[in-house]
Amino acid sequence: MASGAAASSVLSLLLLAAFAGSARAATFTITNNCGSTLDPGQTWTVDVPAGTQSGRVWGRTGCSFNGCSGSCQTGDCCVALSCMLSGQPPMTLAEFTIGGSQDFYDISVIDGYNLPMLFSCSTGVTLNCGGSSCPDAYLFPADNTKTHACSGSSNYQVTFCP
Repeated sequence: MASGAAASSVLSLLLLAAFAGSARAATFTITNNCGSTLDPGQTWTVDVPAGTQSGRVWGRTGCSFNGCSGSCQTGDCCVALSCMLSGQPPMTLAEFTIGGSQDFYDISVIDGYNLPMLFSCSTGVTLNCGGSSCPDAYLFPADNTKTHACSGSSNYQVTFCP
């Protein structure tokens, strides 16, 4: 992530759930292949704690930070470098619900598109979103055919600008 003044993109992971225990529920490997963003080619591995029920991963673009405060043109988190709530649209979202015998995952561009993305589960299919009307993503709220299932406690890969 950025430190000092930076003008580029930052990738964000937001876990929307209560955390319980220290065991891991899933591992996310997030890769930034966007050439025009901060840290192109960088990969982050995030162990999602057990007890996490759902969350979102998105990329931010056009960011400028000084320390821990700043702003982004897309996916902004109300001046924060580390997001505690969902970012501001437009943003391509990788969404997940985990725990139990099955996990569920999808890509959403309902609130807008900002970066191309691949999202996959180790025991499921790879979703590909290369534009604002990508067939693998939720395009509108009643579009209920885009959620995919995989085995519980699976590992995930999110790649921006594949």
